[in-house]
Amino acid sequence: MLDFGTGRTLGLLARTAPFIVLRVAVYVGITIAYALAIGAGAGIGFLFGKVGGNGDSGAGIGGLIGFVIACGILYWAREYLLYLVEAGHVAVLVQMIDGKPMPEHQGQIAFGREAVKRHFASSSVLFGLNQSVRGTLSAFNGFTLSIASWLPIPGLETLVKLIDKIIATSLSHLDQVILAQILRKDSADAWATACDSVVLYAQNYKGVLKNAAFLTFVIWGLTLAIFLLVAAPIAALVGVFHLHAGLWTFALALIAAWSLKAAVIDPFATVALLQMYDKLTAGQTPDAAWVARLESISDKFRGLVREARNATAGAPPPAQTTSMAR
Repeated sequence: MLDFGTGRTLGLLARTAPFIVLRVAVYVGITIAYALAIGAGAGIGFLFGKVGGNGDSGAGIGGLIGFVIACGILYWAREYLLYLVEAGHVAVLVQMIDGKPMPEHQGQIAFGREAVKRHFASSSVLFGLNQSVRGTLSAFNGFTLSIASWLPIPGLETLVKLIDKIIATSLSHLDQVILAQILRKDSADAWATACDSVVLYAQNYKGVLKNAAFLTFVIWGLTLAIFLLVAAPIAALVGVFHLHAGLWTFALALIAAWSLKAAVIDPFATVALLQMYDKLTAGQTPDAAWVARLESISDKFRGLVREARNATAGAPPPAQTTSMAR
């Protein structure tokens, strides 16, 4: 049995429609940016190539250059997408999951932006913490799978590879779940909350894996369906820019499918895992034994603990500290 409700998940997504629309606009914009960069590069390359007697080759090289430039620009924009879009959406979802009303005379996007700014002074702080959380989760999952791979059970290696794929897919959503715990708390010590939340994940990793397996098949099944739907219209667009239809149709269809996945499908997985995490960890506290295990296998987790202790040392004594701060 799964630890989340599909109906409730869809209901929460419907209630956060402004953020869904924003995500669609942002990620469709990314797809258009790629298409324009590739198209412009191909057009310029075609003109130069035609002078040399081979317009098609010039178009292919120009399209590739445009693609690389677009990748470079969007690579540097990724932390702002996390800060302004994904984290803000998570903040609103937490508010609704906890049954708290939205402030009057304030839209969801404005509320989400302010909630994120209260906890993180800048996008770089959030991005750094997010990378530490992802690194810790990845190290723990890798360690768990490495132990399983040593067991002398026939056919286990194939199963371990499948589990690895499942975990890799869910990892991008689990860091959002940890972020939700930070945004849920009024404490300014985001690092300590992140430490505690990661430990609770480790304590319940078997339950997480069960839900993540189901969501992985849903995510990639829907993504494949989107890819097949957008391939035909993109093929027609590619032909306009004198590009090799097979290669560039595949590349742009892949980008479009990824963008729509990030805009619509990923939020479903995040909301489902938020419900799952709350259910699995209800009433639990971080176990010191699990803290020690994570410290022994992950540099990133040791960094989280160090940042949490530094933040606590530099802050006024609170009325109640988190377990990691102690």
